[in-house]
Amino acid sequence: MHPFFQNYGLFLAKTATLTIAISVLITFIVAAIRASRSDGGSEAEGRFRIKHLNERIERHAWEINEAILDKAGLKQERRRLKRERRDAKHAAAQKRRVFVLDFDGDLGASRVSGLREEISLLLQVLREGDEVLLRLESGGGTIPGYGLAASQLSRIRDRGFRLTISVDKIAASGGYMMASVGQRIIAAPFAIIGSIGVVAQLPNFNRLLRRNDIDFELHTAGEFKRTLTMFGENTDAGREKFREELEDAHKLFKSFLAENRPKLALDHVATGEHWYGLRALNLGLIDEVRTSDDFLLERIKECEVFELHYRPRRSLSERLSQGLARLRAGAMPGLLTGNNGMV
Repeated sequence: MHPFFQNYGLFLAKTATLTIAISVLITFIVAAIRASRSDGGSEAEGRFRIKHLNERIERHAWEINEAILDKAGLKQERRRLKRERRDAKHAAAQKRRVFVLDFDGDLGASRVSGLREEISLLLQVLREGDEVLLRLESGGGTIPGYGLAASQLSRIRDRGFRLTISVDKIAASGGYMMASVGQRIIAAPFAIIGSIGVVAQLPNFNRLLRRNDIDFELHTAGEFKRTLTMFGENTDAGREKFREELEDAHKLFKSFLAENRPKLALDHVATGEHWYGLRALNLGLIDEVRTSDDFLLERIKECEVFELHYRPRRSLSERLSQGLARLRAGAMPGLLTGNNGMV
């Protein structure tokens, strides 16, 4: 191929790459601005959103009935619903209630800020016989983040209220740490469960710096203030200390599980492996193979079911920094620059 066309093709490729990168950045900024405005403008606090799922299901069911029933059928269905509402109104004061929370976890467990607000609110209104369902989806992340999230769930159990954890897709590592707090864990047949272990990894660029005559200095006070670094020369003593810290974190993880699920055979399941829901049931990691949808449809027949969500107010800069952090995490999963592990 003629050099002109090669150079021209390379120029077009670079231009297209730069254009795409700029477009992605602009899209991200615009989305963050819109989300910031939708949060309530200058409001200093977040907002609670509460949905009555019984009414929602009833409304959707009625929409289907309107499409498939004739006039006589609709008239009969109206009479039936009227009777049910009248009976439900008399029993409402004594009817059990189920409150549904959602936790969609990222590496830093950033959702915990909303979870703690939701639980604090619930503890003011829960009464004897009420139940809390947490729909949990997480592949794990930092130890402090998921440790705090699990501690928030423990507040419900410590007050004597029933906590059920539902996993439709994944509750691994730190996600399973949270799930273990529930008195009952249900999971879909092919949900990923387990991964009871601790991992930490980071690249080291020391040899690259030395080849390019670049010096790097790191000054600490305390023998193990920093064990491994990305730019300095790591030592065998630092590596050994780093491994000790990971092993200690793993022991704490297993102790937490032993306290919350004492019948779990930790020597068999705390290997870092994961299992699908059907296998996890046989291992005692979960209590029932079931989806959250099936669970809620059953509860709606006999309980008042409410979905609760707290949306924290975040500034535009916080949204941008969080979005960039997620992009970095997606590009380099498991990259750590300190001594913190991931569960």
